[in-house]
Amino acid sequence: MEKSGKERIRMDYWLAAIMLFTMSSIAFINVLSRYIFHFSFAATEEITINLFVWLTVIGSGIAFERGSQLGMVTLYNIFPRKMKNLTILLSSALSATLFALVDIYMIKAIYNEITLFKATSAALGIPVWIYYAGVPVFSVYVFIGIYRDAKKKLKESG
Repeated sequence: MEKSGKERIRMDYWLAAIMLFTMSSIAFINVLSRYIFHFSFAATEEITINLFVWLTVIGSGIAFERGSQLGMVTLYNIFPRKMKNLTILLSSALSATLFALVDIYMIKAIYNEITLFKATSAALGIPVWIYYAGVPVFSVYVFIGIYRDAKKKLKESG
């Protein structure tokens, strides 16, 4: 994250915090409901699972940016500078390709849901494609994280 006199508002951080807060609140309310009223809200599981998927996508972008993704640092550390730069670029390209493939297949699934299957969720009756749409939308943060991580690492390696 860039350091300046004024901190920027990070939309990915806010979205992650809001989703995590919402998931925690829903789970807490559902537990209270079960113990106090002996009644469970069916929709809570549906909402929580889909928010978890979206949160994972946003969290992946944050992890990429922080350099927290898995890596083979033992080999990387012994490489000469030019080889490190090549490794950074290759790793970033492969990561971006992986998420691009995820997005392509998710967009195909959304298209199929809208045109062919027209499935709705079990508890709320929401079209399933709405839940699917979060993955390609929020993967923008993954691509930004991959870019920022590569930029930072290339700058550090000289």
